[in-house]
Amino acid sequence: MHLLLRTLVLLFTASRRPPLSIWDTSSLPLRVLPTDIDIAVHVNNGMYFSLMDLGRFDLMARSGTWKAMRRRDWSPVAAGETIAFRRSLQLWQRYTIETKIIGLDEKAIYFEQRMVVDGEIYARAHIATRLVSKGKPVSQEDILREFGQPPADLELPEWIHEWRETNALPGARRPAPHIWA
Repeated sequence: MHLLLRTLVLLFTASRRPPLSIWDTSSLPLRVLPTDIDIAVHVNNGMYFSLMDLGRFDLMARSGTWKAMRRRDWSPVAAGETIAFRRSLQLWQRYTIETKIIGLDEKAIYFEQRMVVDGEIYARAHIATRLVSKGKPVSQEDILREFGQPPADLELPEWIHEWRETNALPGARRPAPHIWA
């Protein structure tokens, strides 16, 4: 909710930026704002994922995917995320969020996102997302029919499959009891 205004501004102004294909890389220039930092005066670790939402919305808006999704009543949801930090983003620092789809399978669309300053990666995340409609997953066939086939050289890294299997929780229709092992 704290980035709602920034998200709405981004969606409104995306048409003024060069159009992209959903399979392209989005580069979104930003600056660290006081609302992004914690008591250590750098971007809070939890804020990175929220800021990366802006990068995915930029790619979807500039590629026309966001309008198509809204027309079909599809909503994106995160299904899994992992992040690694290299350096801290500081108050007022300029950076870009680089966003690219690195592959998809029958369960998710996978993004790699990077926080970049002067050509250096400060943080990198991998996000597994789903598209849902009326609480049910949208099929890969429907997604590809709407957005087109990915480039022939787009191949999901093998480690992503292991990460998803070892990190996944049971589906919402199966029990997931809270018991510490």
